[in-house]
Amino acid sequence: MERVAIIGASMTQFGQREGEWIMDLLAEAGIECLEDAGVDADDVDHLYVSNMTSGEFEGQTGVMNALVHDLGAMPAYTQRVDQTSASGGAGIYAAWQSIESGASDMTLLVGGEKMTHRSTPETTDIIASVTHPAEYKVGVTLPSFAGLTARHYLERFDAPRENLGKVAVKNHKNGVDNPHAQFQKEVDLETILESPIVADPLRLYDFCPITDGSAALMFCPESVAKEYTDDYVVVSGVDGATDTQVVHEREDPTVMGGVVESGKGAYEMSGLGPEDIDVAELHDMFTILEFLQMEGLGFAEQGEAWKLVEEGYTERDTGELPTNTSGGLKSKGHPLGASGVAQGVEIYEQLVGEAGPRQVDADAGLCCNVGGFGNCVITTIMEAAQ
Repeated sequence: MERVAIIGASMTQFGQREGEWIMDLLAEAGIECLEDAGVDADDVDHLYVSNMTSGEFEGQTGVMNALVHDLGAMPAYTQRVDQTSASGGAGIYAAWQSIESGASDMTLLVGGEKMTHRSTPETTDIIASVTHPAEYKVGVTLPSFAGLTARHYLERFDAPRENLGKVAVKNHKNGVDNPHAQFQKEVDLETILESPIVADPLRLYDFCPITDGSAALMFCPESVAKEYTDDYVVVSGVDGATDTQVVHEREDPTVMGGVVESGKGAYEMSGLGPEDIDVAELHDMFTILEFLQMEGLGFAEQGEAWKLVEEGYTERDTGELPTNTSGGLKSKGHPLGASGVAQGVEIYEQLVGEAGPRQVDADAGLCCNVGGFGNCVITTIMEAAQ
């Protein structure tokens, strides 16, 4: 089968988008992606919308059908992709499948979420609904899982608390150079370590913000891509996996099985290994997740990721594996359904040389999008066209 290419990308401003709703955000990203790819709306065969909670946040369903209408892309087939906070990565997988299967020659993926108009307790409760009912009914939230796991990790592997803070320092520094990031401001380690406790030992700056935003990618067969541009990327590996829904049933809480298995599948498909990846976007909804994904994806041995952060391994300008050059969810923001797509946008821009001041030297990139607390994971590997 032909390789699947990406020929266009877009991302709206992430943050608090007052007076705008989910359809406004989806249409903005969709129009910009069509323009970036040089594709007419009526040439789109399939349109996928990655979205987790438009019904819960806004009472708006049928967003995929409304978007086809708003973009003038009828009669394209539409589908909403909901894989909780991994909806964006699942959308990448679905768009890849639509091209790889031969069902579509041009597939537009748009991910988006509108969240900031609800209160923090309301938003936390909506997101907590991804947990198992046995956990949800006793008030378990994702931040509580993060705090428990972080405490266990720090004590088990004798890791300094400061190194979690260094993840936030790095990602905020990267976000300064991302004009679409929610937070474009550096934060020092002292501020992070003295911020209010949310779930001990994690503090305010160990968590990503509540965000509105949208992002989009255009997929097609490689032969079609060459008709539009010489600068494109190919999806050389992609895979998804699940872990136990009940977190306390996992054999080792510091191992995210979905990350391990989806990473294995993506590496096998691409023929690459961890040592071949030049840039990575990881799902840092909480700082501890960056450690767990680095280890699950083979960039570090178990319990060793904190040492690589200490050594500057993940720094953008000097590290061997620049990680979250976009600012990550921590600085860029986390509009649930858009986050995995925005990860893909960053890797695409890095590989085609359009990342501006964030640009690193990269021929292969990886993004890992996590749903819940590792309940479902999609890992994608992209390579620059040769």
